[in-house]
Amino acid sequence: MRGFRGPWEGQRGGRAEPPPAEGLAAWITGAVPDGWFTEPPAVTIDRDEVMIIGRLPEPQLGADASDADRASAEQGRIAQHREDTREQRIKIAQQVEHRWRRKVSWGAATGGTEALFTTFSAPVMTRLRLNDRQVLDTLIDAGVARSRSEALAWCVRLVGEHADQWLTELRDAMGAVDELRRRGPDAGEA
Repeated sequence: MRGFRGPWEGQRGGRAEPPPAEGLAAWITGAVPDGWFTEPPAVTIDRDEVMIIGRLPEPQLGADASDADRASAEQGRIAQHREDTREQRIKIAQQVEHRWRRKVSWGAATGGTEALFTTFSAPVMTRLRLNDRQVLDTLIDAGVARSRSEALAWCVRLVGEHADQWLTELRDAMGAVDELRRRGPDAGEA
């Protein structure tokens, strides 16, 4: 029915949508203590998760340090940061989860090393037809994945890697549509 708004409006998969993420990245930048990172953290946001990755100062090694030494020093720097900031990261995450209803994941990078401390895996339900299931089963049979779930995640990553420019353009276009909706008259008041 045109104009009918059911009780499910604003819900996806049987659960309410989280509030808009406006201001969330800036809030995180302000909440992260000065000195944690060498630059503002990279904040990636979707409907379920907020990923915060900060850049740490590179460990100072001698000119004769091997690549293995550099990698070990970078891993040590990240591990120490993780331990030193644990309590404050938990407090920041709790505030974000309460206000924006999204799980928070943390990570750090230094030099050529990046490590994620926590990540959130969101379950996604889908119905696939025979041909689509056969693709997943082929990936399992070939040893690329251990399950259909893992095979589907692999496919999504592959598309994401190869379609990055297109996906970026699509996200930009969706953002422009959202902005036009926001500036337009409220359809609910008509």
